[in-house]
Amino acid sequence: MDEFQEQQRRTLNVIRLAVVPGQAAVAGTVAVVTLLASDMLGNDRLAGLGSAAFTLGAAATAIPLSAYMRRRGRRPGLVLALAMGAIGAAVAATGGQLRWFPLFVLGMFFFGSGQAATLQARYVAADLAHARDQARAIGAIVWIGTLGAVFGPVFTPVQKDFGEWLGLDEFIGPYLFAGALFVLGAIAYATMLRPDPLVLVGGTNPDAERARPIVQVRHSYGVIRSSPGAMLGIVAMAGSQAAMVGVMTMTPPHMKDHAQGDLSALVIAVHILGMFGLAPFVGRFVGQVGAVRAIQVGAIVLGTGTIAAVIAGYVPAMIFIGLFLLGLGWNIGLIGGTTLLSASVPHEARVEAQGTGDLTLSLCGAIAAFGSGFVKQAAGYHILADAATALAAAMLVYAWLTMARMSRAGVVAAA
Repeated sequence: MDEFQEQQRRTLNVIRLAVVPGQAAVAGTVAVVTLLASDMLGNDRLAGLGSAAFTLGAAATAIPLSAYMRRRGRRPGLVLALAMGAIGAAVAATGGQLRWFPLFVLGMFFFGSGQAATLQARYVAADLAHARDQARAIGAIVWIGTLGAVFGPVFTPVQKDFGEWLGLDEFIGPYLFAGALFVLGAIAYATMLRPDPLVLVGGTNPDAERARPIVQVRHSYGVIRSSPGAMLGIVAMAGSQAAMVGVMTMTPPHMKDHAQGDLSALVIAVHILGMFGLAPFVGRFVGQVGAVRAIQVGAIVLGTGTIAAVIAGYVPAMIFIGLFLLGLGWNIGLIGGTTLLSASVPHEARVEAQGTGDLTLSLCGAIAAFGSGFVKQAAGYHILADAATALAAAMLVYAWLTMARMSRAGVVAAA
């Protein structure tokens, strides 16, 4: 793909420009979605439902979005998904202001389409990249999202004040900003992502059969299951997402319970810095040691972060360290898993497999977000973090077993 290198540089620059507002939109709501839901319901039991609807919306969008991109290209798919996310933000804001929880949940579901577009951006970065540079390209895009992902929560207080200035509930302002930021990202893709990288690399088929989503998922899972590397990739992505989302979702209510609510936005900002800030180094690390070993390291870092979150019950400052490591472990698992999945399936099945990977990732995140409130309410935050630690340990064991299996089969694990 050496002939595509100049276009690859242009593509990466466009993605960098568009990802920042998209990440800011998502991150700006993370610090308030659970608090708004809890405030509307009066308890934490179903407070994770807003985040669950958001991640479920991203999951529901993943397969149709990948199929649409397979026929039309990356640009129209990204623009459509971000536009739907902006509409979702407006609906969620309306539901929150009217104190109508079902409408709020519906809005969060459509808001998830914007997250689906943000996730797909890392695949766009790899479309024109040489195999040896895919992890670095993915890491570069994950990293640039740091600007939006960190500034989103940092500016949440300003966004809340703006909403109150308009006479709205204090938690509504971030949703207004989120909708506007999704629109900015859509404009950037629509006007500058030309030529379309997936079209340029020959990855589209306008005549592709419009199979039902269930049929597409079944076929993609069949392709993924035939490859140990692809299976590990999807496990790493989904497991890291579930562990991270479950703990992160309940951290603001947990801190509020301990009279530390004013610091929750800062903790989320530190967490998101861990999620994105070291991505370029993670991308190089994955390229140097191989995706499988990187996934093992990610599982260890993730588990260390969840253990630190438990210790924070006795040493409050540890919550900053724990949430940072939780984000970093997620980062390593995501980049390593994405690289391994993309490299382990045939080219003609890659776009659909990527959509299936994001579907699985988002579904696991939705389950974790929804269940986190029940676990916290019934057993406590520390049990929730312990469950995430156990999940990280299971990922580590699975990665070791997969590496042994790939070695026996003579498969190169570097991916």
